[in-house]
Amino acid sequence: TERGVRHLVLAGRRGPDAPGAGELAAELAGRGAEVTLAVCDVSDPDAVGRLFAAVPAEHPVTAVVHTAGTLDDGLVESLTEERLSAVLRPKADAVWHLHRATRDLDLAAFVVFSSLAGTTGAPGQANYAAANAFLDAVARLRRDAGLPGLSLGWGPWVSTGGMTGALAEQDLERMSRSGTPPLTAEQGLALFDAALAQPRAAVLPARLDLAALR
Repeated sequence: TERGVRHLVLAGRRGPDAPGAGELAAELAGRGAEVTLAVCDVSDPDAVGRLFAAVPAEHPVTAVVHTAGTLDDGLVESLTEERLSAVLRPKADAVWHLHRATRDLDLAAFVVFSSLAGTTGAPGQANYAAANAFLDAVARLRRDAGLPGLSLGWGPWVSTGGMTGALAEQDLERMSRSGTPPLTAEQGLALFDAALAQPRAAVLPARLDLAALR
């Protein structure tokens, strides 16, 4: 709402039943936003089409932010087609469908949440790294076509929910020792704002401990 955005559609597979969805909608409403919680599996192109068709003409879509993702870590030889699909669908498939659904719209922003793993790789995360590398490529494809596109290859966040919410304290300490200490929410939001203001299609908002990386 600080940027003049007053009408928000928050879409996910569980819609209003997603953990924390009601609280988030209430917080945004308290800041002056009108929030719609929609059920949509964005890895399904037909569901994406229905989602956009339901947007009222008086409030056309002006920006898209995709944040979905899931993990299924394992060695490459253990990655079955099902395990690959479980990670690729909510990221690679979903972002491609969103790209196709919006490429003729007059968007101010098309932002996708990628991961540092898509650039540097990560042990046991070949499927996740591939999915995020695809997101980076879609952002560049859109920029090359004269469309808005920004992929944010996030480092780890300190969080109590989502994928990082499953990390134990020793996992966060290991990340710090490896040179990528987790971001606080305040740092992440500041980096999000900074990324929107710069011209590149793909950036890596992350904390780096240069001493640990040497």
